[in-house]
Amino acid sequence: MRSWFRALPSWDSGQASVEGAFLIPILLISLLLLLQPGIVLYDRMVMHAAASEGCRLLATKPAGESMKTYEAAVKRALGAVPEQDCFHVHGGSCSWKVELSGSEGSSQVSVTIKNRLRFLPLFDWGGRALGILDSDGCMELEVKSQACGWPAWVSESAQGKSPRRWIGEWKQ
Repeated sequence: MRSWFRALPSWDSGQASVEGAFLIPILLISLLLLLQPGIVLYDRMVMHAAASEGCRLLATKPAGESMKTYEAAVKRALGAVPEQDCFHVHGGSCSWKVELSGSEGSSQVSVTIKNRLRFLPLFDWGGRALGILDSDGCMELEVKSQACGWPAWVSESAQGKSPRRWIGEWKQ
């Protein structure tokens, strides 16, 4: 008879509900606090990948060719960032600022990308308090990627950087 009495639910089982009522808001607030840094990190990762790809493209750009094709390729890679103000302030037309320098003959190529994003509500208050937002309530992100145009072994070779001399050397 005593074993049957122990199988009945106890009256203090409501304690888990009370603990859950305290824990759920804390978990939700923690997730919300990770949202804005996650957006900034995502933007920086996409911008860095696009800048690195732009450097790889610039390292093969002939000296007389226009930069517009390469800038368009970088902006196409930046299309992974949503056109929402919390990711990228778009403003009706493309507002990415892309600066390219260098070409096939350069020893160094670089790509700089600038972007503005608007903080989420409540985070903008914290951003203003920290002084990282401008007067419009936006934060500017900037990513710069640099790469060597030629590996050291190519520059130091007897044939130099000229592809024609390399081909002539291979034929012999």
